[in-house]
Amino acid sequence: MKYAGVDLHKQTLSVCVVDQSRTVLERKRLQCRDEQSIREYLAALGEFRLVVEATASYEWFVRLAEPLAEKVLLAHPKKLRVIAESTRKSDRLDAQVLAEFLALDMVPTSYRPTPRQRDHRRLVRQRDSIQRRITSVKNRMRRIMMNYNADRRDLFTRVGLQVLQDLKFSAADLFALKQMEAELKFFQQQLLEADRQLREFAKQAPVREQQLRELLLSIPGVGTVTTEVVLAEIADIDRFDSQKEVVAYAGLAPGQRESAGRSRELHIEKTGSKHLRWVLVEAAWRLIRHSPRWQAIYERLKVRLRAKKAVVAIARRLLTVMTAILKSGEPFSAAHVAA
Repeated sequence: MKYAGVDLHKQTLSVCVVDQSRTVLERKRLQCRDEQSIREYLAALGEFRLVVEATASYEWFVRLAEPLAEKVLLAHPKKLRVIAESTRKSDRLDAQVLAEFLALDMVPTSYRPTPRQRDHRRLVRQRDSIQRRITSVKNRMRRIMMNYNADRRDLFTRVGLQVLQDLKFSAADLFALKQMEAELKFFQQQLLEADRQLREFAKQAPVREQQLRELLLSIPGVGTVTTEVVLAEIADIDRFDSQKEVVAYAGLAPGQRESAGRSRELHIEKTGSKHLRWVLVEAAWRLIRHSPRWQAIYERLKVRLRAKKAVVAIARRLLTVMTAILKSGEPFSAAHVAA
């Protein structure tokens, strides 16, 4: 059995092949655009296993290699710190370390989403991108309005936009505002189309996915957007063994520092899915505004934590509730949230 480590980049890839004793058998550098040469090289290896880091562009290579290899593994980049921290860092060394980890059966693996899960993530992340652009345009418009002491909470309602039309702006500000208003209308239309596409995607869901969707929607205050992001980013709840793992994946776990027998809680780690973290914090703000039960928990937490830390704690607690519901298959009940 041969063990191939692949260091994959946009233009080239470096391959290092070792045997069971981790002796280097061969090295090869190939052009990513020459897929036929890559296929022929891998086929000539005979019986082999392969590992590649789960970078942003791994999918095409894994699809190419899977029919040829006995097994293809995705290595978790952050857990392979030995590569990043090496003082002799090079593409050749990276590929060799991957191959050696594979030969030792010590590769920390990364989850590979199914095609449907990848499509789901693509849709929710596209929607997130559009929403952020809408927010950016609104903030730029408000900045101009502030220069005229005319910013108002209802600026983007029909009444507020009419006030905008009635004000006298400088020629430059008027030009900028008109372009921003056109931008806003364009992105709002894109948002409607993204929501429509997500609804169509949900209609085609297999039974298991639809059941999970209904479970999340059973939580008071959790709407469609939150549900879609959570389902897309978590992908498969069974890949997590505990609630702590899910919380860590969302980057909502607080760091810890211990010294001289004392422990101090640090800021959240902000690793993993930023999209999941963002939607949970937004959902937490809504819950504490509209749910007396969640508000009571928030007020209790705020006594020892500042407001922002308390709302992050609510987001973390909400995620543990979601995890329990998805794991158990039972819809939400008041018992899931103890006041």
